[in-house]
Amino acid sequence: MTDGKHEVLVIGGGVAGLALALEVADHRRVTLLRPASDDQGASRWAQGGIAAVLSPQDDVEAHIADTLVAGDGLCDERAVRFTVEQGPSAIEWLLSLGVPFTPDTSPDTGYPYHLTREGGHGARRIIHADDATGRAVVETLRQHVDAHPNIGKYGDLTAIGLIGDSEGHCRGARCLDTDGRLHELLADDTVLATGGASGLYRHTTSPQPASGEGMMMAAELGAELMNLEFQQFHPTCLFDPEGPAFLISEAVRGEGGLLINALGERFMPALDPRAELAPRDIVARAIDAEKQRTGSDHVFLDIRHLGETAIRHHFPTIHAHCTSRGLDIVHQPIPVVPAAHYSCGGVTTYLDGATTVPRLHAIGEVACTGLHGANRMASNSLLECLVYARSCARRLQTADTLPIAKLAPALWGSQKVSLESIEEIREAMRQLMSARMAIVRTDQGLNEAARGLAQLHDRLAPQVRSAAPSVPLTNLWHALRLARLSVDCARARRESRGLHFNPDCPIHGDETPHPSRIQLEEM
Repeated sequence: MTDGKHEVLVIGGGVAGLALALEVADHRRVTLLRPASDDQGASRWAQGGIAAVLSPQDDVEAHIADTLVAGDGLCDERAVRFTVEQGPSAIEWLLSLGVPFTPDTSPDTGYPYHLTREGGHGARRIIHADDATGRAVVETLRQHVDAHPNIGKYGDLTAIGLIGDSEGHCRGARCLDTDGRLHELLADDTVLATGGASGLYRHTTSPQPASGEGMMMAAELGAELMNLEFQQFHPTCLFDPEGPAFLISEAVRGEGGLLINALGERFMPALDPRAELAPRDIVARAIDAEKQRTGSDHVFLDIRHLGETAIRHHFPTIHAHCTSRGLDIVHQPIPVVPAAHYSCGGVTTYLDGATTVPRLHAIGEVACTGLHGANRMASNSLLECLVYARSCARRLQTADTLPIAKLAPALWGSQKVSLESIEEIREAMRQLMSARMAIVRTDQGLNEAARGLAQLHDRLAPQVRSAAPSVPLTNLWHALRLARLSVDCARARRESRGLHFNPDCPIHGDETPHPSRIQLEEM
């Protein structure tokens, strides 16, 4: 069924989607698709905070320089400068909405809220709400969104594809409700805020991570994707094979946490002068190498020396969660491993969130703005969500007239595909990606991943062509094709840079590296 005409359709309800909806709604009617699963996505689980130049001892040029270093030569400096310069006003906006950031009551503070430091940052510039910043920001934004009369919310619809027209414009989205019925939401403007692609891997830092569905929906309309090979692995996810994923914030290292191996030895100072506060790509590779060297399946993050008072004060959420899992972090080091965390690549966008497809925008982790380059610096992600949501909102506050054009039809069959078959292929895909396309890649491993994913694709493609649409099936179809494109990008990059490390080509290539740009070809 066709659900009328919508002005601005926002797909995704994390920080980026909520912020954009709120900023546009005073000017145009907004329809927000926010399934219940968004409460388990990356935004809510962001612990550390938001990077911005707020202290009198900090400055914009220093934040820009730190971001460029972390991005390992592949950042778009214009995007970096734009993002950093917009940071303070984004924080002021959140404060005006009532986000409960942690105050700093020390007598010599130059800023009223506590600022912590994380890897890659040369100054304390991370504003936070204890160690649950994402939750605090999401809940505050959602309260304002729920109260806004110009925002219509759908919690029972999941987008499975975008609607294109004969002129190459985006015209909205096709969705399924909880009973499996198809709905076509036609829209003047469509915004993707669907998250990243860490769900392509077995172990992640989010309970229900996205698997690049939004990226592939955009690619199906012809949108350009960029830098898919740069998947960030957070160095410190709680190691507990029997329990769910749980992130141990980078702020733990920012406040003095030390990484030690199974023998109780620190290993970071010998590898990088920044030690535990080196950028995430360096720390994750170091942990991976240390695990292999010692034959252990994890390392430890030790904060016992901080004392119980400081631990409970700075990290109440982490302390409570670890206690619930039987781990006393006041007296025991925290077992940690790297886990898939953040996609630095995604849908190519401009500074206002526009993609290469007219009337389609992308913000947040689904987008590739050029800010992160080859490796995202800690806490620049929520900053990016806010800055580009507000920038995109300014563009969308004024409506343009849509040309008359024929809508592209949806092509589906009527057969059912078993959930067991879908889950079997998804698990095989994740196994391949985790074994061959993770922290360290090799030519042989990438070739094996390409062959294995092609075989899985050949198994799934006939079922997709003949099957009735379902959320699990379409999500897997998006994920599997994105995994293949990501491997293709990694095979094509004949160097090691940032998050892409291949010992078969271990040094940087050109002095002026180029982003990996790709468009979907029929698979």
